[in-house]
Amino acid sequence: MQAEATQAGPGWRWAPAWVLGFVALWPAPGIAEAVLALGAIVGIAHLVQARFRGSVDLLSGPAWALTSVLFLAYWLPEAVSAIDAADRLRALREAAVDLRYLPFLWIVASAVADDRGRRRTFAGLALIAAAWTLDALVQAASGTSPLFWAIDAAKQAVSGRPMCTPAQVAALDRLSGVLGPCNLKLGIVLASLSPFLLAVAGQRFGRIGWLLAAVLAGLVILLAGARAAWITYALVLVWSGWRVLGGRRLFAVLLLGVGLLAGLAVVSPPVAERLHRSAIALTGEPQGVDHALSGRTRIWSAATCMLRAHPFNGVGARGFREAFPACDPGAGRLAAWGEGPALHAHQLVLEILSETGLFGFLMWLSGAAMAWRAWRYAGARSREDARPAMVALAVSLFPLNTHLAAYSTFWGGVLLLLAALYAGSLLGREEP
Repeated sequence: MQAEATQAGPGWRWAPAWVLGFVALWPAPGIAEAVLALGAIVGIAHLVQARFRGSVDLLSGPAWALTSVLFLAYWLPEAVSAIDAADRLRALREAAVDLRYLPFLWIVASAVADDRGRRRTFAGLALIAAAWTLDALVQAASGTSPLFWAIDAAKQAVSGRPMCTPAQVAALDRLSGVLGPCNLKLGIVLASLSPFLLAVAGQRFGRIGWLLAAVLAGLVILLAGARAAWITYALVLVWSGWRVLGGRRLFAVLLLGVGLLAGLAVVSPPVAERLHRSAIALTGEPQGVDHALSGRTRIWSAATCMLRAHPFNGVGARGFREAFPACDPGAGRLAAWGEGPALHAHQLVLEILSETGLFGFLMWLSGAAMAWRAWRYAGARSREDARPAMVALAVSLFPLNTHLAAYSTFWGGVLLLLAALYAGSLLGREEP
């Protein structure tokens, strides 16, 4: 038997709503950052006070420890890499600003530390993912995302400027949904949130609900065009579907997904182009592979050069663009992504190694080992409670994929949110 953690006091019943508000505001990154900072400022005093009183009103002792360890595994490489970064003052300032993520992790974990908070938060995340999915389907049918249209109209009413420039709107070649033409991350964001959607759909409506949610979300992710999101979502389907459907039914669903992808390639030129580009990689020729990967082999070669030049602590978190010209193996040639340097390594392991060196890589491995150890020794009910967050975190960090920049403001916040949801839902209650 497991003892329920004490319910958070009245002052902390806002934590699930704050988490959901932060996620819902991702289409407006500046406002989302303000919500994050405000929550951290309001909560840090009470969090620290509660922790040093030894209180478990917010989190259990192991949950305090795991959230802090996961933060240090992320932040220490950034801080150490700033010591001799190309722009040292800016790097040190960014490391100092990112200290706000420590209370952020504590608050997010406290939001899911008891049954009521976990149910509300996970159901809310599922509802957000469902709303974004339906909104994107409307865009696929009509050409306009109602949610983004409303956000853009509000932005123009306040500032007189649209969310995206006319050039970005004209260049749109995929489904953008609520995030808009200037923030083409809908596919990967929805793929990372899909474990919550599928878990809630399966619990509330059984296999039929899970299948309907899986097909609708999958359709949007395919039309959003990011092949990294396709891989992420395939992992989610395998992990979640195996438990809900069993092996045979899951195999049928995966075949349905392949058929859906083939059908979309017929009616959607962007999907067909990405499939064609992926097929070119099978030729084995270096130029074909580089074209299939949108020039990423050139970026990855530069990343290994940076690691050789700065093996201990890398070139500095978010310093990839400054170091790229000196390591560019194709200097003087137009890159597949256009003019200018590459902004990041587009692959998690290479980003960590090139920007934070072997020290950063070992810190990330240590964080992963602690997260795995917590899962291994948790009770069966705790693992079941934390499973959606665990799947979301694992597929978002899957190393055999391409990735957004882990030390960027947006994607770094997403990864740390998932890490805190995992730690809080897994260890939010004490084992007697």
